[in-house]
Amino acid sequence: MMNYLTFANGDKMPSVGLGTWKSAPGEVYQAVLWALEAGYRHIDCAAIYQNEKEVGEALSKAFADGLVSRDDIFVTSKLWNNAHLEGDVAGGLSRTLADLQLAYLDLYLIHWPVALKSHVLFPKEGSDYLSYQEAPLSGTWKGMVKEKHAGRVRHIGVSNFNIEKLTELWESSEVKPEMNQIESHPYLRQDKLVGYCKQRNILLTAYSPLGSADRPKARRKADDPVLLEDAHVAEIAKKHDVSAAQVLIAYALHRGMAVIPKSVNRERISQNLAAKDLLLEDEDLRLLNGMSDQFRFVDGTFFTEVPGSPYAQSDLWEQ
Repeated sequence: MMNYLTFANGDKMPSVGLGTWKSAPGEVYQAVLWALEAGYRHIDCAAIYQNEKEVGEALSKAFADGLVSRDDIFVTSKLWNNAHLEGDVAGGLSRTLADLQLAYLDLYLIHWPVALKSHVLFPKEGSDYLSYQEAPLSGTWKGMVKEKHAGRVRHIGVSNFNIEKLTELWESSEVKPEMNQIESHPYLRQDKLVGYCKQRNILLTAYSPLGSADRPKARRKADDPVLLEDAHVAEIAKKHDVSAAQVLIAYALHRGMAVIPKSVNRERISQNLAAKDLLLEDEDLRLLNGMSDQFRFVDGTFFTEVPGSPYAQSDLWEQ
């Protein structure tokens, strides 16, 4: 396993980062400081998480106190769907930089291949969207490339992009996507997509590596599987005297991905980082890779099932 992923220019991204999705106001500030104290040097953010101001306050305090310097840490954020027009990308980034109190990001991602009108945060009806024809991904990517050339972001990539959408960007520009952040865990290995990315030297980050049990209630069903309670995961955790979460984090690392587990609990934050030292055995990996029931916890239906949506599940996932 690697403690870092390396970009083509030699820049390194720590393989274990602190995820901040679903971290509530009043909690994420302390979680970021605890993470930095524990040794994390990678913080994953997004405009839509609506907590970047608090993350920025924590980073500012950490810099002021000498806990870390800006050069010590790797910060990722994501462009939300309502800033996909080429001319809107700069404004979306400016808001994130202001909230995080940073002059630049280490990595900036297009959050979803779905475009919304500028005043819309989440769609409620078909008129809230922009179609691919109105807001082509190639235009969004041009805006991202401009920000990289301007030095406000050091690396650019995407999140939740399937092979078709990645190929579209790949063929539209000389500047290629450097990262694809995807849901990944033993219940959703995404082997075909992972293989495609590795073949093209697109780095991968696994989100929801623990199964996103704390996702919003509206996105859960009573019979959804619970990854942290899986019998195989429990068996491996017992064998190594570690937590189920540590097994799942180590699994992503063994696959050559970065991984961004979220926690606001100080002990679990430290445990999650310690997972980078867990060496899974071949038999462990065989069990984890052999889970036949594949399940997507973040399925994107909040975009595709809105009445009048111009987007389908085939726009998001491999079919």
